[in-house]
Amino acid sequence: MQKQNKITDRNALKKNRARAMSAKNSYFYLHETAVEEIVERLRGINREFNKIAIVTGYPEIWRAKFPKADILSDSDILKFNGDEYELIIHGMTLHWSDDPVGQLIQCKNKLIADGLFLCVLFGGKTLHELKYSLSKAEIEISGGISPRFMPMGEIRDLGDLLQRTGFALPVADSILKNFSYKKIHGLIYDIRKMGETNVLLSRKKTFTRSKIMDDMVKIYSNKFKEKDGTFTATFELIFLTGWAPSENQQKPLKPGSAQVSLAKLLDDFPK
Repeated sequence: MQKQNKITDRNALKKNRARAMSAKNSYFYLHETAVEEIVERLRGINREFNKIAIVTGYPEIWRAKFPKADILSDSDILKFNGDEYELIIHGMTLHWSDDPVGQLIQCKNKLIADGLFLCVLFGGKTLHELKYSLSKAEIEISGGISPRFMPMGEIRDLGDLLQRTGFALPVADSILKNFSYKKIHGLIYDIRKMGETNVLLSRKKTFTRSKIMDDMVKIYSNKFKEKDGTFTATFELIFLTGWAPSENQQKPLKPGSAQVSLAKLLDDFPK
């Protein structure tokens, strides 16, 4: 496997997750929403999955719905417990991966033929209001941008990753969750309670200047404040679905193989 440049401080990420999981006031609504969405999607598939593996940094949240699944951490090399699986779920961790392609390949290689892969992660629209406001404030004051946010994938790019890594019948879709806050600091507090604060290796280890934070709040207020005085914050959950290739799978039609042309169908359509 090709060696990847490290961009995530894994030790800091583990500490953030452990602190969030052990705190009494943790905030896991979005993680729980992701689990429920995965469960709902599985209900729509006419198949029973007995051998299941889940890759996640939040085992307790997923174990509640999948008590018999093998649960493993999202380390660079995934340490699967079994030989092959009928279903592998990558749960809310891929956005922190140094090598998302490698993660997908490892999962595909551990699926049985026609096994199912499901992934959920934060997408590129997540916190776009905060990213814009903080970046603009920092540029105006410091003349540059500090590395504060993990680069999150867009839905089209992530869908392409499924094809590049060899999954059959790939599908990518997303849902947006908008939340209202009376104060911006309430949003920042919730991000910390989710264990999703900045753990980039290149991040600054010092506190952000108060002037930058104050200007960020002003910019956020001017651009994203609602009529009722609250601040909107967007989170995007992207879902990836793919199947391990199998000879018995439905295959997409080759271009030009249709038996009836579109022009003929339009001619026959009632006027």
